[in-house]
Parts: sequence; structure tokens; C-alpha cells
Amino acid sequence: MKNISRWLLCLALVIGAASWAMAQDNDSGAKGKATARTIKGCLMQADNGKDFVLKATNGSKWDLESDTVSLAEHAGHTVAVTGTVEHATAHNLKEDTKDAMADAHMKKDNTESGDLKVTNVRMISDSCK
Repeated sequence: MKNISRWLLCLALVIGAASWAMAQDNDSGAKGKATARTIKGCLMQADNGKDFVLKATNGSKWDLESDTVSLAEHAGHTVAVTGTVEHATAHNLKEDTKDAMADAHMKKDNTESGDLKVTNVRMISDSCK
């Protein structure tokens, strides 16, 4: 009975978060709401040499891609990347659901993660500390 109650609570939270997310403007608010972002952190290149990840100073993790900016030359650097969140509506819904689950003590890790299409990179430091 206790497990059924938890699942019903989770379902209610997901539906509530989905409804709330669809009513929000994508360019407003805090975590997970702005389509355009500037995020600071450590830029790392994957072992395959093609993929890039930004581990942000706020704990979030972003998979990066860019057609216009060379990310490879900044691998291992602390940078500020500017870009747009890919699939912003789905991203915001996912983050709202994670927030609701954390509020209900059903999820401990509530750090943001997503995909970012990078339009600009600015080096802050030539190392990640």
C-alpha cells in the first residue's frame, strides 16, 4: 500500500510539473527555463575526440556541440560558454520533474544536465581547478 501511495504521488507530481512547465515562458525563470544560457565550468573532451562535456561550477553537466566554435582548443580550460538549450521544452519538463521528485524526497541528485548548442566560448583560465 505504501508503494502504491508513492507511485501515485510521483505520478501526480509529474503531471503537475508537466502542466506547470507548459504554462511557462521558455525565456524566463531560474534553473532550466532560459533557452539561451551562459554557463561557466570545466570543458573536457571525451576519449573519442569528438564529444565535449562542460562540468559547470554550479554542479550541472552539459553535453556540448558547435558548428561555429572550436571547442577542442579549450579542452581542459575553465570557460564560459554561451549557447542555446537543445529541445528546450523537453529539457524544462525533465528539470521540473526532477525538482518535484527532489521536493518529495524521492530523488537526491537534482543537478541540471542537458545538451547545449554553443555559439561562443570565452576562456577564464587555462586549467580546470
